[in-house]
Amino acid sequence: MSATGTALHGRDLAKSYGRKVVFAGITFGVAPGETLLVTGRNGSGKSTLARILCGVLSPTGGTLRLEPDPGENHADRVHLFGLVAPYLQVYEEFTAAENLAIATRIRGAIPDTSRIRALLDRVGLNNRKDDPVRGFSSGMKQRVKYAMALVHEPHVLVLDEPMANLDAEGGAMVRDVMREQAKHRTLIVATNDLTDCERFDVRVDLSGSARG
Repeated sequence: MSATGTALHGRDLAKSYGRKVVFAGITFGVAPGETLLVTGRNGSGKSTLARILCGVLSPTGGTLRLEPDPGENHADRVHLFGLVAPYLQVYEEFTAAENLAIATRIRGAIPDTSRIRALLDRVGLNNRKDDPVRGFSSGMKQRVKYAMALVHEPHVLVLDEPMANLDAEGGAMVRDVMREQAKHRTLIVATNDLTDCERFDVRVDLSGSARG
């Protein structure tokens, strides 16, 4: 199978809040079938850059180009992405299966019960699919986030601190997800632990400059 999906090209990306510059001059290119690794010390802006790449935040400088270009429709651009991060919230009053159904509807699609079951099985939660998420551990909630991010088969999967709150079994699940995404689509991993990412093609170090 040939690589399919969306390429990202950042040129001189910058983000600041008032006089505080989070980062500046970030340039990179990552194509389908490749992995972009974002590193940097705590507070260097890894999460900020991850959210910019997903379209959740806007840069204060530079340009971010998608290829092929989905046009000016913000919803079309956002739907290309899946994001997993410790700061994202799940719907605790609903079950795991209901969370995935909600995520599907948000993407403008009709929930597929068999796909939801398969995704929850993939992240190790099929036996808890009908349980309210409020009773889940932090690691189980992180697994729900992975299933929600994958429900629409994103062209670009962005993982911010991918192993957060996960045990060894959960970490193995994440590595499997990463390997599958990196085969034909685009994977972005933001972490300060290099053991989180088995391989990468392009690296952006927010403590310095981008390099491939």
